[in-house]
Amino acid sequence: MPDDAVPRDAAEPDDAAGRDAVARDAAEEASALAHPYVAPDATAAYGDHPDQVIDFYAPRGPETAVLAPLVVVLHGGAWRAPYDRRHLTAFADFLARRGFAVANVEYRRGSAIPAQGGTGPVAGRWPDTFDDVAAALDALPALVREALPGADARRMVVTGHSAGGQLALWVAARHLLPADSPWHTDRPAPLRGVVALAPIADFDVAGKLAVCSGAVTQLLGGEGKVAERQAYLDPALLVPTGIATTLVQGRADIVVPQAVAESYADASAKAGEVVGLTLLEGVGHFPLIDPAADACAVVAEEITQLAW
Repeated sequence: MPDDAVPRDAAEPDDAAGRDAVARDAAEEASALAHPYVAPDATAAYGDHPDQVIDFYAPRGPETAVLAPLVVVLHGGAWRAPYDRRHLTAFADFLARRGFAVANVEYRRGSAIPAQGGTGPVAGRWPDTFDDVAAALDALPALVREALPGADARRMVVTGHSAGGQLALWVAARHLLPADSPWHTDRPAPLRGVVALAPIADFDVAGKLAVCSGAVTQLLGGEGKVAERQAYLDPALLVPTGIATTLVQGRADIVVPQAVAESYADASAKAGEVVGLTLLEGVGHFPLIDPAADACAVVAEEITQLAW
C-alpha cells in the first residue's frame, strides 16, 4: 500500500505530545505493513469481479482430531481502494499458526466512483461494498467445504480491523437491517461471535472526529445521502444483535479514537446487550493486526474465547 494513499486527518500538531503520538502511529503502521506477503493455501471466487475473492489459510497448529474453527477476516483501509486484503496476510497466517482456519475476504472499495467530498481516494461504493461482503459471507460455508476441508464453518468468528471492524459488526446485524434492505436476513448469522478491532463502529462519533478524512460521509454517498443510508450501515444503530461481540481498542489510537468504540458499547448497553470492550494501554491503531506486537496475541486470545 502506498504511504500516501490516504491523507492524515489533521495538520501536523504543534505540541510535543501530539508530534510524539503521530510519530508513534507512523512507526506502528510501518511495523504492521512491513511483514512479507503470505500466499494463501487456496483462493475462491464468490462473484465475477476481480475483487470478489476469498483467500483461505489452512490451520498450521498442532494436529487435532477436531475440525478447526473458521475465522473470517475483513480488512480495513477506510473502505478505500488502495488498501486491499494483502496487508492482512501476515495476520491471517498468524491466526492460522494458532490453529484456526482463516478466510481473508476481498471486496470492492471506493475510488472507482466520483469523489464525494474530501481529498484522496473515495471511501466505499454504494451498494457494491456491502453487496460483496454479504455475498461473501453467504457463500462461505460452501466455499469452505471445497477449499478448507479441515475447517468447521459451524464455529465461525468474524473479525475486522478499522473499516473492516465496521463490516464485521454489520455482518452480525443483517437481521436488524430495515426490511427493504437487499442485505436483510430473516435470522441472525450463524456466528460464534465477532471480534471488532478498533472498529469504525459509530458513524456519528466518527464523523464528528473526522475519522479517516471524512470516510464515513464518503461511504454513505456524501452529505445529501447520510440521512437516507445511515440506518443501513451504522453499527451503533443496529443493536442488539444477539451475537457475542467483543471490541478490542488501543487507548493510544489516533486513527480511530477510543471514543468511537465506547459509543458503540454504550449504544449496545442501552439496547439491552453487553458487549466486551478490551482497552489496551499504550497501543495505537495498527498493533492489533501486527504479528510482531503483543496486542496481536491479545486479539488471538479474544477470538479463541469465542471460537472454541
